[in-house]
Amino acid sequence: MHSEMTHAPSGSGARGAAGLRRRPAWPLLVALALLVTACSDDRDDRRRALGDSPRFSDLMRVADPARGEHLFGSCAACHMVRRGAGDRNGPNLYGVVGKPPAETSRRFGYTAALRSLGGVWTAERLDTWLADPAKMAPGTSMGFRGVPDALDRADIIAYLKTQSAGVSDRSPSSAAR
Repeated sequence: MHSEMTHAPSGSGARGAAGLRRRPAWPLLVALALLVTACSDDRDDRRRALGDSPRFSDLMRVADPARGEHLFGSCAACHMVRRGAGDRNGPNLYGVVGKPPAETSRRFGYTAALRSLGGVWTAERLDTWLADPAKMAPGTSMGFRGVPDALDRADIIAYLKTQSAGVSDRSPSSAAR
């Protein structure tokens, strides 16, 4: 078997072993650096800045809605977040922040457990729900186990807030009203 190798013509630039032409590595390195920077996640930096026992308000202060949108991808198997969109296995969550539980969709069949919660979905209540839905509303049909990481929950909540027109930050005391 015979293999051919292309040799660089003399005087045509850098040559490596056996006279093969090498392309400069710097464009590849710059592209790789840009890719890594664009895909990097500052989650660890945010976590370090929060310290060992951050309060919920601290988590929400550093929450990243764009990362929350990415994390919401696992929720999207059952939920839509788009004005006017239909329901899936779970209700459309557009506008959920600031609304009473079990009232986001007129078409979805909410369980009695969720309908009996009362109040409205504040960031704090969503945090409790996302941490463990079955603990907050025993008897819920939502089979999701929860999001164990508090910063991930804050990111998801920050995203949901961007998908809830006219929502302002509410204090924990307004959640009971």
